[in-house]
Amino acid sequence: MPANLTPQYLAAEERFKNAVTHEEKIEALREMQATIPKHKGTEKLQADLRRRLAKLTAEAGKKHGVSKASAMYSVRREGGGQVALAGAPNVGKSSLLARLTHATPEIAEYPFTTRLPQPGMMPFEDIQIQLVDLPPIAEEYYEPWVGNVIRSADLVLLVVDLTSDALLDEVEDVLRLLEGSRIRLAGAGGVPGSAAEENVVARGTLLIANKCDGPEAAGNLQILREFYHHRFPILPVSAAAETGLADLPRRLFDELRIIRVYTKAPGKKLDPSTPPYVVKAGSTVLDVARAVHRDFERSLKFARVCRSRRAGRPVQFDGQMVERHHPLEDGDILELHV
Repeated sequence: MPANLTPQYLAAEERFKNAVTHEEKIEALREMQATIPKHKGTEKLQADLRRRLAKLTAEAGKKHGVSKASAMYSVRREGGGQVALAGAPNVGKSSLLARLTHATPEIAEYPFTTRLPQPGMMPFEDIQIQLVDLPPIAEEYYEPWVGNVIRSADLVLLVVDLTSDALLDEVEDVLRLLEGSRIRLAGAGGVPGSAAEENVVARGTLLIANKCDGPEAAGNLQILREFYHHRFPILPVSAAAETGLADLPRRLFDELRIIRVYTKAPGKKLDPSTPPYVVKAGSTVLDVARAVHRDFERSLKFARVCRSRRAGRPVQFDGQMVERHHPLEDGDILELHV
């Protein structure tokens, strides 16, 4: 019997493969357990998940002191997705974090001001996306835990300084040091080479060209595009002048490939204060039902999908009955009948 694994399960499995700490692996395994289809074809896989979870939980208990010490270098995931800010010293990562979120990182002209991961929540319409500022990546200062945070993130913003005389060297240093940690930054079109064969984790990346209003910025932007337009989407911005920042939340939402699904009780209107469920694009009615409550997988009788809240989308149907594996789109309103 085929397993018919869900997108949520496969996403959790991918996080497990890329996890570094015991806590990250345990969290991924628990989500795999919660989202795996329960039928005869997955019985062996379910047993294997229980075995691995028991083993990791026991190991984590033995290493409790180590996990507490390393907690300061990890960031608990929140919001619709986690985006890591990476780059060379003094490129303006902390300034971007301060402009886009309510976080108050230390900002200074001297390098290596940021020593620990600094999270902040960036609002986008009715959800939030987590941004994580990281210490700079440079030959003279690069700690392995920085790579661990980038490896576990959903998306990377590679921030560069358009006023730097060493612009291209700084970009290449960051890429090379991360490759040494088996992390490859890739744009939408990917990069040459097979990450699977080389045991390299690829992370989707936007190249944020900061300080676009500075001296020599226009010429350096042209050079940057000549070298990297084939590899990364390049977005010129200025954290100081807030240029190019207004459209960035929407771009990050799109790059994260997530959707918002709103749920309401049968026969009632949608409560505007009800937050949406944020799931991966391609998720189905059953995926969202399971996110609402794991028992809904068994008890779900049918569902109705109402018109989308997404602006500009034509109304295809309102309250149409759909089957359990019906794919959902951003803004759909879902009634679950159990």
